[in-house]
Amino acid sequence: MGTQTYLAYDYPLLSMFWTMLWFFLWIMWFILLFRIIGDIFRDDTLSGWGKTGWLVFVVVLPFLGVFVYVIARGKSMGHREITHARKQQEAFDAYVREAAGTTGGTGRADELDRLSEIRARGDISDEEFRRAKELVLSDHGASAPRDRGAASRH
Repeated sequence: MGTQTYLAYDYPLLSMFWTMLWFFLWIMWFILLFRIIGDIFRDDTLSGWGKTGWLVFVVVLPFLGVFVYVIARGKSMGHREITHARKQQEAFDAYVREAAGTTGGTGRADELDRLSEIRARGDISDEEFRRAKELVLSDHGASAPRDRGAASRH
């Protein structure tokens, strides 16, 4: 009980460096393992048996399975990830357009912008602009303001 041990003295700086290096390599390996498992399931060109075979190989013999997968199929992993990201972005954009009510590019904001341009050119009066704006905002025929502007130009 009379002796004290100092942890910093017993664990030198170089040992701490090697421990941290191995720790981060271990984390990087797990990240790679999970990316490969995700890539196995994401790949539409593999059959069910192919996916099962790669998954068993990567899970049963993890180090060898990961290295063989990266060597055999690593080149196309990036292409599959880019394709997956594009599909996700397109789905998100479609959802946002649907939620905003601007499918086809004829939303309320677009209609109001066109109306303000027509008014700025002097093709419709302020009263016509006010009535057309009320129609657009009340969802009574989005094409009616455009027709009025076209009729008043002639």
